[in-house]
Amino acid sequence: MEISLVTGAAGFIGSHVAEDLIKKGHKVVALDDLSGGFRDNVPAGAIFVEGSILDHDVVASLFSKYKFTYVYHLAAYAAEGLSHFIKRFNYSNNVVGSVNLINAAVNHNVKSFVFTSSIAVYGAGQAPMSEAMAPTPEDSYGIAKYSVEQELRVSHAMFGLNYVIFRPHNVYGERQNVGDRYRNVVGIFMNQLLRGEPMTIFGDGEQQRAFTHVGDVAPLIAESVEVPDARNQIFNVGADVPFTVNRLAQVVASAMGKPLNVKHLDARNEVRIAFSDHSKAERVFGKRPKVALEDGIGRMAEWVKAHGARESCVFKDVEILKNLPPSWLRATLGASAG
Repeated sequence: MEISLVTGAAGFIGSHVAEDLIKKGHKVVALDDLSGGFRDNVPAGAIFVEGSILDHDVVASLFSKYKFTYVYHLAAYAAEGLSHFIKRFNYSNNVVGSVNLINAAVNHNVKSFVFTSSIAVYGAGQAPMSEAMAPTPEDSYGIAKYSVEQELRVSHAMFGLNYVIFRPHNVYGERQNVGDRYRNVVGIFMNQLLRGEPMTIFGDGEQQRAFTHVGDVAPLIAESVEVPDARNQIFNVGADVPFTVNRLAQVVASAMGKPLNVKHLDARNEVRIAFSDHSKAERVFGKRPKVALEDGIGRMAEWVKAHGARESCVFKDVEILKNLPPSWLRATLGASAG
């Protein structure tokens, strides 16, 4: 039996990947510190371990105990905009934690290390983004993700550790943490509507993103170790059609059965247009139908309405206050005072 470690398995993408692996007959160990995910997201049949990838003793003990065949690394703090202001936290969680896993994977002869990176590695002005482009990340999150990609490349060259890297983008769907105010705009919008608040949009809302349902991403990640041509390759994965954030707000309000109520905030420093080319993934994994925006948002809305609103947590350990968006600054200062 294949034994797979899935990190971030209490998060919504990780939980879907773990679920797909169990269906394929893998024995799955689900590692998560529950900082951004929820225990009830972990699928039945997985062995759940509450712990952090930053704890190298925990990581080492798990590898020694279970002799993993594969590692699926989905644990990350994926707030691109906030990452400028939490650099130490960002690099600790997204780089050092990843290195702990890579070390263990090398030492225990793991067959393949599957890593979820991000199109944040590309930076601005490169849409549609393709794997042949030279990454020029513009935020600390993208820098962290790209550094782990490079670490996997050199670990393959030095130690023979095989890998598959995915660069998903703007993923949403069932089991997402809609209480996170700093990332995942679809969840933020839905949570705001449930709480009777306006949907907040940075700037004019004409930013473009290709919003991707989790069902178009998780199956590819789960099956990648079975595809020889995917070995030691990088793939963009996600939706093909970009939409403005303004259009997204309309679709979300309709799916939630709420009137359109939007509040525009000051613009923040972010990539204006971000969507990617998926022809490489289609060549290797085959061309597959993708979930239309209205359909995917409708599925997530039904799940969110069934589970209710969540309390929006304030990130209390912001390291740089200079140029922090005013709405985040007010929340941060309020949390510090409390």
